[in-house]
Amino acid sequence: MAALVCAGKVTSAKSMRLAREAPDEVNPRVNVVIEFYEDAALVASALTGLFWRAIPSQESRSYRSRSSSRQKKPAIQRLPPAPTASFFVAHGPPGSLPSARRRHRNLRVKPFKRAQRALVDQSQKQPQLGKARHMTLPSIANPDLAIVFDNKPRWNLPDYRRRGFHNLHTTVRYAMSLRAPRVQPLRKDVDWTIGERPGVARYLAMPHFSAFVVVRGERILYEAYAPDFGPERPHSIQSITKTTLNLMLGRAVADGLVNLDDQIRKYLPEIGTGYAEATVKAVADMNVANDFIEDYSDPYAPIYDWEPAFGWRLPLDGQKEGTTRSFICGITGGDLANRTGEALYKSTNTDVLGWIVERVSGRPLRDWLIEIVEAAGLEGCFHISCDREGVPLVCGGTCLTARDLARYGLLFARKGEGVDGRRVGDAAFIEETRRNPGPVYPKPRDWMRYSRQTFTDGTWLGHGGYGGQFMLANPDTGTVVVYFSVLENSSAMDPNFSGPLVKMMAELAAET
Repeated sequence: MAALVCAGKVTSAKSMRLAREAPDEVNPRVNVVIEFYEDAALVASALTGLFWRAIPSQESRSYRSRSSSRQKKPAIQRLPPAPTASFFVAHGPPGSLPSARRRHRNLRVKPFKRAQRALVDQSQKQPQLGKARHMTLPSIANPDLAIVFDNKPRWNLPDYRRRGFHNLHTTVRYAMSLRAPRVQPLRKDVDWTIGERPGVARYLAMPHFSAFVVVRGERILYEAYAPDFGPERPHSIQSITKTTLNLMLGRAVADGLVNLDDQIRKYLPEIGTGYAEATVKAVADMNVANDFIEDYSDPYAPIYDWEPAFGWRLPLDGQKEGTTRSFICGITGGDLANRTGEALYKSTNTDVLGWIVERVSGRPLRDWLIEIVEAAGLEGCFHISCDREGVPLVCGGTCLTARDLARYGLLFARKGEGVDGRRVGDAAFIEETRRNPGPVYPKPRDWMRYSRQTFTDGTWLGHGGYGGQFMLANPDTGTVVVYFSVLENSSAMDPNFSGPLVKMMAELAAET
């Protein structure tokens, strides 16, 4: 009977009626008798547990003692009875049960009918038995993404950051992966003397080193990896991702879709005061002053407020997750002119440009990225973070292997020429990036400038990334140098580390 109820084939009320009316011939040794007590509404609210609470009543025990001396096993007793009802399974010979059943039928008839009606009414409000009852399962915050201390998620704390950077493509909440159908082949032609140079050896011996690759054309001149890393492992490249906007914006400008002297509000009327009156060129050159601050030494800088939008951390209690573009629209500003004479680095600039490219072209950023991946001939996956709407984080969300980052860098070394005749970006725009750069970088790196989403000294093009990455391409020699590392200080930034690193890489890339 309980099985029929749990399977949903009969209602609880009908099952009780059948139990009272069932003839002895069904099973002469097993009969179900149900006796109801007070508060039938509580019985009705306990539908799913009704047939699993069993305890014999006093009369059932006396009945068993009278009806069968052969029965020695006690009646079923599994759980304490429900406060409003109990039932028992009685065993006895044929013909002995009906009188007991009649006695039970005559007991408290009115309460029983009240309970039956309550069960019918309640069954119309609750799911049928046989279906799983709603149950709230407990959970905990994702330990990698929850804020631990210093206003950072666990993956970005110094003790966990190395593992985080080596696995960020599987750590963030939202991401997409792209892969090329055809691959740019690279063959080893190793010059071991590169590794013996004091400047190179110093950076390869540092504890935060992950990977180092030097590529010229189709040849790998040198590569080295840390013991816990390797050529097939993706690594977060952080803000090196920004260089994709040099290719996208260059193509949009060449096609007449964007004018660098136009104000942002022409293309994005919904943008906030932090960008509305800035020009496209000023945004591309990190030459805008607004209220967004990207100071990694301050754990409560606005840059960290943005991270929940693209799934790098969980929002605080009561905080909305938001999206990349809703956050950007909320940035405010007054006089947007940069009067410092130095680049004002703001990652949100890049995502403003990406939004413009998507708006004027009518194509999603995903399609632009696919073109770049296919032109570069990447061998592994191009992983990139996105928000819950699927907008890629073009300011810093990419993870690549060191070799694939070198393949990508060759697009700049060849001024946009990719594999199989594919082209991305614009050669004239790339050349103008080198020859007409934007403001200088703050000291001690004031010997290089920021220009159209790249760093440059007038010869090479490249970009660094939070945590200690750098990619540098020299169009004059066709050489690309890649360095991965994971700085384990509090801010994950150190200009005294990155400045000499870039000079070492530039010297290698300048050699013919």
